[in-house]
Amino acid sequence: MNLFSERLNAVMEEKHYRQADVILLANQSGEASGIHIGKSHMSQYCSGKTIPRADILRILADALNVNPLWLQGEDVPRETETASGPADPNQTGGPIMREFKKSYKLNDVLYDVRGPVVDEANRMSESGIHILKLNIGNPAPFGFRAPEEVIYDFRQQSVNCEGYSDSRGLFTTRKAIMQYAQLKNIPNVEINDIYTGNGVSELITICMQALLDDGDEILIPSPDYPLWTASATLAGGKAVHYICDEKSDWNPDLEDMEKKITDRTKAIVIINPNNPTGALYPKDVLIKIADLARRHQLIIFSDEIYDRLVMDGEEHVSIASLAPDLFCVTFSGLSKSHMIAGFRIGWMILSGNKAPAADYIEGLNMLSNMRLCSNVPAQSIVQTALGGYQSVKNYIVPGGRVYEQRDFVYKALNDIPGISAVKPKAGFYIFPKIDIKKFNITDDEQFALDFLKQKHVLVVQGTGFNWKQPDHFRVVYLPRVEVLEEAMDSLADFMKTYRQQ
Repeated sequence: MNLFSERLNAVMEEKHYRQADVILLANQSGEASGIHIGKSHMSQYCSGKTIPRADILRILADALNVNPLWLQGEDVPRETETASGPADPNQTGGPIMREFKKSYKLNDVLYDVRGPVVDEANRMSESGIHILKLNIGNPAPFGFRAPEEVIYDFRQQSVNCEGYSDSRGLFTTRKAIMQYAQLKNIPNVEINDIYTGNGVSELITICMQALLDDGDEILIPSPDYPLWTASATLAGGKAVHYICDEKSDWNPDLEDMEKKITDRTKAIVIINPNNPTGALYPKDVLIKIADLARRHQLIIFSDEIYDRLVMDGEEHVSIASLAPDLFCVTFSGLSKSHMIAGFRIGWMILSGNKAPAADYIEGLNMLSNMRLCSNVPAQSIVQTALGGYQSVKNYIVPGGRVYEQRDFVYKALNDIPGISAVKPKAGFYIFPKIDIKKFNITDDEQFALDFLKQKHVLVVQGTGFNWKQPDHFRVVYLPRVEVLEEAMDSLADFMKTYRQQ
């Protein structure tokens, strides 16, 4: 840690401030000048990884009522008569009112897919400004519709879905998922090895809560879908990020993965196809990951929600099909492939060698029972959705919307000087790289905020996906080509003159 972070942490401890408290006070102080501090950056300041630029330093000093020169490490008096930030809420002169603050467990939780930049976009929208939201993979606002037979079945069956189901899910639903697992060659799966959830997100949280004790480690990709890191952190575990290599089509860096395994590591998470990069992991890479898990006796969690959105004639391979001797948990659902994100229906499949995980599975059952069951009306359409005509296939071939939008945005981004991108093979996200030297970028959240304010286009900064460098952002390419063309023209125009101060 550096002297700045040491002094920052000392003042925070003295004032009993959490990171969230300082962020709130600093952002109130910096509101007039348009300065905004995000959770990820505050965490970096406190850890000593980053020193803030001068304007952010000033608002931090104002928030803490200290001299900014002292805070940055200079040998000057700590207090200054000009420090005039928001008053300490516990020294207002009146009776002290009890404050209810969020749990400290949230201090290191990050979910910028719906974070501070999105909050600003919502404020702008409320003031009447139209914002093009390229921040979240929600198909419905962009004109994607569920297959008609799925909606028909949902309406017909909803009257019979007023009661709870089995905590794992309806028998017919789990049977359909079991048959899908067989088609994916996932071994040793029985009906009670399948759990439905209110989206995959709920099941990820249950899995982390059931597995991790304080200090346990779990390997998670960087970049990741941030819910994985957040759920592991809230469960008391430590998310250890292994690098996915942009120069190798964003495939996992196996050497980096292995060197980060310790005696506290319990599991490896893979996201395949990947969000946010759009990578599809080849079979040989999956075999090597399985070998690594085998050598170190680790659980494999595989998030495969985009497995039916694979393009260019490629085939998705489930890692569980390559590891019958390992305990694997495979996640998928209908939100993306059937364009029904709002229905909240996902599932997880336990497979392979379940004997070493018997006690863990008991924990999964306990947590599954505690939430009673997942959304029963949404469960009722899984059989139709998986067994019927797969309309998603029309989207992912030449001439299909997702395919054509992917090709357009890939070319458009690479045509912008200072921007480059690896072509996604699946899903509907792309994770372009920014030449940070060319644009003098040190804060990617500020980049996203500046782009939003100037061009009214919302993207998510790369650090929002637990990518450590401020040199990437994610674009959702769900809008039609003509809308993406407008967005890319706005980005190109923005980058012509953009330089961070």
